[in-house]
Amino acid sequence: MRTHSAPWRAAAVLASVLLVGSVAACGNSDTGGGSKDDGKITLGFSQVGAESGWRTANTTSIKDAATAAGIELKFDDAQQKQENQIKAIRNYIQQKVDVIAFSPVVESGWDTVLKEAKDADIPVILTDRSVDSADKSLYKTFLGSDFIKEGRLAGEWLVEQKKTASGPVNIVELQGTTGAAPANDRKKGFAEAIAANPNLKVIASQTGDFTRAGGKQVMEQFLKANPKIDVLFAHNDDMGLGALEAITAAGKVPGKDITIITVDAVKDGMQALADGKFNFIAECSPLLGPQLMDLAKKVHAGEEVPARIETEETTFTQEQAKEALPNRKY
Repeated sequence: MRTHSAPWRAAAVLASVLLVGSVAACGNSDTGGGSKDDGKITLGFSQVGAESGWRTANTTSIKDAATAAGIELKFDDAQQKQENQIKAIRNYIQQKVDVIAFSPVVESGWDTVLKEAKDADIPVILTDRSVDSADKSLYKTFLGSDFIKEGRLAGEWLVEQKKTASGPVNIVELQGTTGAAPANDRKKGFAEAIAANPNLKVIASQTGDFTRAGGKQVMEQFLKANPKIDVLFAHNDDMGLGALEAITAAGKVPGKDITIITVDAVKDGMQALADGKFNFIAECSPLLGPQLMDLAKKVHAGEEVPARIETEETTFTQEQAKEALPNRKY
C-alpha cells in the first residue's frame, strides 16, 4: 500500500496546485492583470510633458487627486512627442486599464489609436487639449478650458487699452506648440478680438513651444528684426517670462516700453504681473485633477457625461494679481 500511496498523494497535490493556478490565471485574465480584483479603478494617463510651470501644476493636481479618490494611476510623460503618447495609450490598452485619459500634444492623428481603445471597450477622456477627430464617439468627454475665449479676452483687453491710439500698434506673438489646440485657438480668439481696431497689427508670429527658453530665443529674434514692437502676446506665462529676459537684455523696460499679455496665471507669471512687468493675464487653470477623477468614476460606471466640461477661469490686472498672489496654489 505504501508503495502506491506516495505517488497518489503527489498526484493529488499536483492536481490541487494546477486547479488553484488555473483559477488564479482566470482571475488575472478577467481583471486585466489584477487591476480590478480589489475594486479599484485603474486610470492610464498620458501627459504632454513638463514644459512649463502650468504643466507641472497640472501633473501634481492629477496625481494628488488620484490618491485622494482611491484611483490607481498609471502615469506617462510623453515629453511633447505624439508618438510617445500613442505608444503609452497602446500600453494602457494592453494592460486593460479601466479608463484612459490624456492631454494631446497636437490635435490631429489620433483616430486609429482611439478606435483601438474603443474596440477594447476602454472609455477615453480628453483633458486640457482637444482632438480634431470627426468621430466624437471615440472619446467620452473633453475636460478643459475654452482657449478661443482666453485669446479673445486677451485681445479685448488690448483693444480697450489702445482705443485712443492714432497710429499703428505693432504686436508680436509667441505661439504655443505648432498644431496644439491651445496654440491654434488662442491665436484665433486673439485675432478675432483685435480685428475691432484696425490699428492693431500682428507683425510677427512664431512658436516658442510653450517653454521659457523658446520664448526668450524667439523674442530675441523678434527684437532684432523689428525695431518697433509695442505689444507682446504670449500664449503662456513661461514664454512671456523668457521674453522678459530678452526684452531687458535689449535695453527695454517690460510692461512699459512693450505691453505684455500672457495666458495661464501661474505663480511666476502672476508675480511678474504684480511687479508691473506683465500687463494682463487671461487665466487657464491647471487644477483639473479632482474633476478628472470624478469623470473617470462616472464613465467607468457607464454614466452619461456632458461632451464638454469647461473649467471656471478669470482674468488678472496688476492690482488683481497682487490680491490673488498670497493664496495662489500654483
